[in-house]
Amino acid sequence: MRGGECEIQYQVRTDPHPQPFSRLREKGVNAQLQGINVMSTVKPNYARALDIKNGRVDMSHGSGGRAMAQLINELFAAAFNNEYLAQGNDGALLPAASGRLVMATDSHVVSPLFFAGGDIGCLSVHGTINDVAVMGAKPLYLSASFILEEGYPLADLKRIVESMAQASREAGVPVVTGDTKVVEQGKGDGVFITTTGVGVVRDGINLSGDLAQPGDKILLSGTIGDHGMAILSQREGLTFSAPIVSDTAALHGLIATMLDSGAKLRVLRDPTRGGLATTLNEIAKQSGVGMMLQESAIAVNQPVEAACEFLGLDPLYVANEGKLIAICAPEDAPRLLEVMRAHPLAGAASIIGEVTEDSHGFVQMTTKLGGRRVVDWLAGEQLPRIC
Repeated sequence: MRGGECEIQYQVRTDPHPQPFSRLREKGVNAQLQGINVMSTVKPNYARALDIKNGRVDMSHGSGGRAMAQLINELFAAAFNNEYLAQGNDGALLPAASGRLVMATDSHVVSPLFFAGGDIGCLSVHGTINDVAVMGAKPLYLSASFILEEGYPLADLKRIVESMAQASREAGVPVVTGDTKVVEQGKGDGVFITTTGVGVVRDGINLSGDLAQPGDKILLSGTIGDHGMAILSQREGLTFSAPIVSDTAALHGLIATMLDSGAKLRVLRDPTRGGLATTLNEIAKQSGVGMMLQESAIAVNQPVEAACEFLGLDPLYVANEGKLIAICAPEDAPRLLEVMRAHPLAGAASIIGEVTEDSHGFVQMTTKLGGRRVVDWLAGEQLPRIC
């Protein structure tokens, strides 16, 4: 060290048998010339495409870095492609909507992720669209949030995302923004999805669970218990003589037709977790009324009925994902029923009972044998993780 300066000696390693650099460049590899690394001919910023076939989710896919950007661009954005998502911002800038807004959110933790008639992807779209639509709103946009478990196969994730995108396109309700997070292996269960929907209620429509009145008729759009039993049978490895398939479907088209009918609709609700029985009890409590059902009018597919009997389950409490309950003024019930039966998602619709005056809010049912039973709230968890 002299005069406050530091003298540093550099030692350069040389290859005793150097190869011409041009030959190394032709092979597309890094060359080392007298100890100095020289870049190869690989293009700058080059990134290998996701290995969808054999790849798995890793922690870097949720880090906010290049791997996450690649996952979003090559998987999510490619599937959900639309003008709002393409903005590429932290949120979607949407056109102004005229009318009362409805917003609903739903988390999906169904197990297994793939089941007869659907998967967690299409289910997450249908469920949130239905929650918006039963409020009398036209669904406009969806957001989607994914919690992914480290190690989950990218091939399965692609199946889920593409199913979700197809359901969104068929419904005409785009996924305009979203988020992705990754948790360590063992701290999740493959994929969890939360979707939020926004819609607009048309003028003159007012639907709510507290509007049911004594004398109103109760209509059901079809058979009950299909979704819950499809999940349970696949989860437990049960097989029956006839397949049980989930009824998952977007109901906004059916609901729009019902609203166009001019019938005095008071309540719409989709009987998902807790089934038909629990949903009717919710409405009875909100409106301060009772209900009397007719068991003979409530349709159950034979394989579902047999499976419930075998497992000791009551189909009234089994989840549905493509059915709705409608409560309307009694004079409009026949017309509404006719409109519903003309729609492909409600061909088996029926009038299943009527609203009664009952300050206790009891839901009762006349059985096929002519007796009467109380249809109470679901107690405990009959079928966990069915949506």
